[in-house]
Amino acid sequence: MVDYLANTEINSQRIAAVESCFGASGQPLALPGRVLLGEGVLTKECRKKAKPRIFFLFNDILVYGSIVLHKRKYRSQHIIPLEEVTLEPLPETARAKNRWMIRTAKKSFVVSAASSTERQEWISHIEECVRRQLLATGRQPSTEHAAPWIPDKATDICMRCTQTRFSALTRRHHCRKCGFVVCAECSRERFLLPRLSPKPLRVCSLCYRQLAARKREEDEPCAGAPGQPAHAAGAGCGASSGDEEDSDEDKEGSGAGDWPSRVEFYASGASWSAFHS
Repeated sequence: MVDYLANTEINSQRIAAVESCFGASGQPLALPGRVLLGEGVLTKECRKKAKPRIFFLFNDILVYGSIVLHKRKYRSQHIIPLEEVTLEPLPETARAKNRWMIRTAKKSFVVSAASSTERQEWISHIEECVRRQLLATGRQPSTEHAAPWIPDKATDICMRCTQTRFSALTRRHHCRKCGFVVCAECSRERFLLPRLSPKPLRVCSLCYRQLAARKREEDEPCAGAPGQPAHAAGAGCGASSGDEEDSDEDKEGSGAGDWPSRVEFYASGASWSAFHS
């Protein structure tokens, strides 16, 4: 199917339509041999609430973005190389259905489909594309994945000290290592996590101690000067010049064009995903 579509006019038109919807804010997507295999609306579990996102499956990348006008305008384009992707189906509950986790080294998140059929279609198509991409590149499946962020609404208290109660004045933060929701006091430290960012990121007190201990073990032969604080001794951590954004999800779809949060997106019973052949 991929070989058949690679150099067809219809494939070029489909990719051009996606580029047009993202406009100047998106990256060019047309490359020799690249094929658009499927597209659809999935619900992505973001930090504050679940939001509809448009997803496009190519033979080598997964692209998603926020919806301004469906099939006309998208923004906040994200591109994930498929060789970095691992999928994890999630169990069904009364309030959470048709979900699975997309794991990568830089970011992991949960999505859900309109039906179990669409969920299985997405999973099987992505896994097949990942398999083909790994064969083509000679790479091994990824074994290191970023921790998914626990949604804000999952807890009213800090998940580390279990004492601080969040409010309008006491804000939530996320540890970039474990994804826990923590208070400011329990996430004062910053540590360099090269897979996630070139800058030191916020981590909780427990993760900081574990990361710092590991760093000291690695750097023992060239330890810092006597009396130098542990967080300054190694290149693995340091002070942040300012609080990093807790999530770019808050900026995605924050404008007036965002879909209302209470709309039953899938109520019509129509198929929200399409795969090309």
